[in-house]
Amino acid sequence: MRHVIVPLLSLVALAQEAPVNIVPRVRPPEKGASEVRPDTDVKANIRVDTTVVLVPVTVTDRLNRFVSGLEQGDFRVYEDDVEQKIISFGSEDAPLSIGIVFDTSGSMGGKLSMSRAAVAAFFKYTDPADEGCLVEFANRPELVVPFTSNPGEIEERLLSTQSKGSTALLDGVTVGLNAMRKAKNPRKALIVITDGGDNHSRYTQAEVRNRLQEADVQIYAIGIYGGASTPEEFAGPDLLRSLSEPTGGRHFFASLHDLPDIAEKIGIELRNEYLIGYRPSNTARDGKFRRIGVKINQPPGLSALRAYWRKGYIEPTQ
Repeated sequence: MRHVIVPLLSLVALAQEAPVNIVPRVRPPEKGASEVRPDTDVKANIRVDTTVVLVPVTVTDRLNRFVSGLEQGDFRVYEDDVEQKIISFGSEDAPLSIGIVFDTSGSMGGKLSMSRAAVAAFFKYTDPADEGCLVEFANRPELVVPFTSNPGEIEERLLSTQSKGSTALLDGVTVGLNAMRKAKNPRKALIVITDGGDNHSRYTQAEVRNRLQEADVQIYAIGIYGGASTPEEFAGPDLLRSLSEPTGGRHFFASLHDLPDIAEKIGIELRNEYLIGYRPSNTARDGKFRRIGVKINQPPGLSALRAYWRKGYIEPTQ
């Protein structure tokens, strides 16, 4: 059985409430920085050989701008608080399988137009080899556009979307995770666009978190908050944060006019990653969850840096 590793989507685990800034690289990468040692499988970089764990990492500065051009010596990686030896280092921009999980509940009425614009903005940063699908949810979720290499099919479907009903958010995420089982690319992400908490799901928060812990899928959640009047709405930010952060994704607080910029930022993040490989010093096949930690040795001349990565993986038993 192959070693199931951290998804190739890394990035954030903290909610970002600051304005979105999209900037060029802080400093150019070193020559050969994209090279990966031959003992890793670049095309299938979630599931490699039986010993190598690949950890995708995104780095930002104090102003929430991406930082590229860092070197292997700038990073330290840990598993269950034990430092690991880095055996491969590089960058990766492999094809993506993307699921849009789109809230069509009654409260989204005046927010649908900008939410559609956000999806279009995100797809500006996709590549021809990427694929996407669309899940809509209100009283119940539905996969309305299966995986397609044409983002226009998703955007066209959203033009006819109408808002009504309650908010089965957790069920929507579950349908998105199920759809990802048919994804053709090793890198997988769900982009959740919603304006509040859950009030109509069959699945519980704990059940969905357990599914996420085992899934090779990163969650990006965009919450359009304001005017919360029910306990479920007040709980919305914490719910989305609990779903996104452990996967290495982000949770964004969004106003309507911020939506396209935030979506663009997510698209760029998914193209700006470092890929760190290590062989775990713990060789037990015990089926337990292994916690991953990443630290940056602050390079001189750069402002304080922050790293984002998926927080762990489940060790296979075979």
